[in-house]
Amino acid sequence: MPAEESSAAPRRACSRGAATSRALVPPLLAGAGPGAPLAHALRVRSVAGSRRPSAPRPKGRSTGTPRAPRGGGVRRMYEQARRAWDRPLTAYYLILGAGLLITVLGLVMVYSASMIKALELHKPGTYFFRKQFLAAVIGAGLMALAARMPAKLHRAFAYPLLMGSVFLMALVQVPGIGMSINGNRNWLYLGGPFQLQPSEFGKLALVLWGADLLARKQDKRLLTQWKHMLVPLVPVAFMLLGLIMLGGDMGTAIILTAILFGLLWLAGAPTRLFAGVLAFAGMIAFVLIKTSPNRMSRLACIGASEPGPGDSCWQAVHGIYALASGGLFGSGLGASVEKWGQLPEPHTDFIFAITGEELGLAGTLSVLALFAALGYAGIRVAGRTEDPFVRYAAGGVTTWITAQAVINIGAVLGLLPIAGVPLPLFSYGGSALLPTMFAVGLLIAFAREDPAAKAALAMRRPGVRWKTMRRRVKKRPSGER
Repeated sequence: MPAEESSAAPRRACSRGAATSRALVPPLLAGAGPGAPLAHALRVRSVAGSRRPSAPRPKGRSTGTPRAPRGGGVRRMYEQARRAWDRPLTAYYLILGAGLLITVLGLVMVYSASMIKALELHKPGTYFFRKQFLAAVIGAGLMALAARMPAKLHRAFAYPLLMGSVFLMALVQVPGIGMSINGNRNWLYLGGPFQLQPSEFGKLALVLWGADLLARKQDKRLLTQWKHMLVPLVPVAFMLLGLIMLGGDMGTAIILTAILFGLLWLAGAPTRLFAGVLAFAGMIAFVLIKTSPNRMSRLACIGASEPGPGDSCWQAVHGIYALASGGLFGSGLGASVEKWGQLPEPHTDFIFAITGEELGLAGTLSVLALFAALGYAGIRVAGRTEDPFVRYAAGGVTTWITAQAVINIGAVLGLLPIAGVPLPLFSYGGSALLPTMFAVGLLIAFAREDPAAKAALAMRRPGVRWKTMRRRVKKRPSGER
């Protein structure tokens, strides 16, 4: 019997398998015979054999902790930057920060670039700076107002603004009321040292009115027909262009044409239609340039390295001289040489050249980066919205500011003809600064209207946080401290 019992014990251990691991040794040994020690040893061996040793886990890979990104600190920094870039308030802060920084830096450069010009006119050195600062203060109020206005109010404001701009642009051509500056008759005299250029407000009017028109037609599903896409948008735009060209302002006409093309592109104009309108506008521009010796001379100064016969390319060449003498970090704020009568219009059309001379390559690249951030944020707002008016208006404003910046900077670099357009938010000129700052306020309002951005802004209000904390306190048990 003991031998049979000892031989049967291994079979029982093998048949039970994993169950013996839960039924431990003391219950099995209860009432066992003389072969109990051998049976106990076999059971322990079978249990140990059924438990395979687990492979050692590498450190830092527990189920509770996330896997660290490969690539070390660079990869981690990239992931953090990407997450920060995708946050709901990124466009809002980019538009607000870039717009204000460009304006403040422009005020500094206007003061530096206009001192000598003011002294030449027997004015105080801060003459132009004070006028620009006053316009910036008024523009900041307009920007704050536009940022708080709902989209419905902006749409209601479009038609009065368009009619007022057309009236003022027509009033410029009345003798005794309109003024001619640098060969362009596009100014209204307001008394004292103040003038107004209505064509700058025509840009804002075309953006708002065109966005409202296209949004209403899209709601009625009429944009699939060519006549509804073109009429009355293109005729009204050509009317504004005609009033501008009566005064000879080719630069503003180019910006207005860019806004029109931007609106048509956002509306989904077919390639044939878009190419047809572009060809027609290009033909008109060719005729206007060919029939004007002044415009032909500007076109001939592209890439010029010498003033040429009769100093026809004097301004373009000295703009290149100013940029070339700046070096990496510039000659210092206020230490420009070209503004001492060598470079015409140093505080308006060619203020970017003075920036390169005084602040160097670092300063010019900083200005370019700010405009690039503003343009990216505008495209992001236009691309993420579901409201067609917001999409068209944001796209029109972004096209306006970026196209004008490219034309101005391209002329200073000698890559484009000198069109006589200021650098947005940066150059001297209250008539250009006021509508541009209002347009930046439009972008801020549209960025705030995004649902995710609106929720994020609501959570950052102190009142919301205090109410949230009070709710949490009320939900605690009465005995908890």
